[in-house]
Amino acid sequence: MHPPLSHPGWQTWPGAVFAMGILGLSLSGLGALIWQSPGVDITSLWHSSYLRGVIAFSFSQATLSVALSLFAAIPVARALDRHRNFAGRSLLLRLMELSLVLPTIVAISGLVAIYGRQGWLTPIISYLAPALDWNLYGLSGIVLAHVFFNAPLAARILLQSFENMPSQQRKLASQLGLGSLWLWRTIEWPAIRGILPGLAGLIFTLCFTSFAIVMTLGGGPSATTLEVAIYQALRFEFDFGRAALLALVQLLVCGSLWWVVVRHNTNAALMPNRVSQEHPSRRDSTGISHITDSLMLLFFSAFLVLPLAAIIWRGLPGLWDGQVSLLLPATLRSFAIALPAGALSVIVALLIVTASGSTRSRIISRLCDIAAHFPLIIPAIVMGTGLFLLLRPSLGTRYDGFALVALINALMALPFIVHLLRGPLQGLDGDTLKVADQLNIRGWYRWRWLHWPRLRKPLALSMAYGTALSLGDFGVIALFGTPAQPTLPVLLYQQLGSYQIASAAGTGLWIIALLLANFGMFNLLGRSPRLKESNHA
Repeated sequence: MHPPLSHPGWQTWPGAVFAMGILGLSLSGLGALIWQSPGVDITSLWHSSYLRGVIAFSFSQATLSVALSLFAAIPVARALDRHRNFAGRSLLLRLMELSLVLPTIVAISGLVAIYGRQGWLTPIISYLAPALDWNLYGLSGIVLAHVFFNAPLAARILLQSFENMPSQQRKLASQLGLGSLWLWRTIEWPAIRGILPGLAGLIFTLCFTSFAIVMTLGGGPSATTLEVAIYQALRFEFDFGRAALLALVQLLVCGSLWWVVVRHNTNAALMPNRVSQEHPSRRDSTGISHITDSLMLLFFSAFLVLPLAAIIWRGLPGLWDGQVSLLLPATLRSFAIALPAGALSVIVALLIVTASGSTRSRIISRLCDIAAHFPLIIPAIVMGTGLFLLLRPSLGTRYDGFALVALINALMALPFIVHLLRGPLQGLDGDTLKVADQLNIRGWYRWRWLHWPRLRKPLALSMAYGTALSLGDFGVIALFGTPAQPTLPVLLYQQLGSYQIASAAGTGLWIIALLLANFGMFNLLGRSPRLKESNHA
């Protein structure tokens, strides 16, 4: 029996080859560090109090960040699901989605303006909780920044799960008059229980490998994560052995976590497709619960908006205060890296998702899934340094360095792009594929008539996310960039480090404006021409 035409081999092997290439590049970078080091002393992990402290702090801050992020995200997602018509809901959802691509260094400048020593809310916090002895720099500031980034992401994913609950269950619960507690136990908790392990694993990995947040808000050696320790070993000590050893520890911890997640298939619905459904009115959010939900959404909105408002408020005066000569060259350098990185990430993600969905081989499918998430657990700095060591004889100009940074940034964005494209690409129903096979619609025509109408908007959104993630990168470029020719995030870090608060706020505002323009441009490109669609119909 011949295999169905819906799954030809040419759809599988390019993605499988790229998946093996990603694993090869990642492991080659780590292997190059080990090869260049005179020897890796494993015993230093438990003999060195500094390394033990780095590992312990990485675990503690990541665990605490996961717990607080989910503790805030679950009730916020539930409140958003209950209240679908309140003013500002759409804007709040856009802000929650923006948290994924908002450059870390930009958000930190806003958090400093709100919670720093001279921050807007610092006197209020000191007055209401004097025993807290609030200080943004250290564990408290790191966890606060992690919650600022990850709680909106988690709430947005959980909200999608709530919205995708079957309409029949909602109607039955409404007819039975189930209260808030019973609705949670019988319908809502089962809807999110399956994605919580994968979501917790994603947040833990992002916090465990945190770099820019800890680099800026760490406050000293006692608050250092593995990623920062790797950067210090490479940048200041040129200790390849220590960097490789710490990278192996990070690979072991995060790799073991994702092995458990993938093994139990708990990441399958991590980014579920949004399904357009008509839901019955929620009758469980009355009285006290209605007031509680409203206050929760109000405080959560303020938590997200205040740092952005501080950037705008402080950035407008400093935006044009002698900044143009610095901003324009930095903008060109940033986009020279971001646009190729975004395009490469989208192409590779498209090939990997296609291969994963079209193959009948469990091995190839699992290989694609591992390769898609592998950049999350290999430090970008380690990968970049290792590839630099391997390619050093052929790297001669700064443009070669930009190309290397763009490659690493594309790999770092790959896990998120894969989740954006997986649902639309693999969502075609079997009947449609059978009809296409019977009509012998293959190759370019299959792509043009079946996949392109479904993928036009997701591809544009993926390109926007890939470009934005690279545009705000502060990890690899901090190691390979030159202070005299900074990108926008590096320029912002330099200004914060030299206490040029007004200039830093102006640069942060400029980056946010570029991000909005980036999403606006790709959103326009992702819209289907109605006239052409109507003519084809």
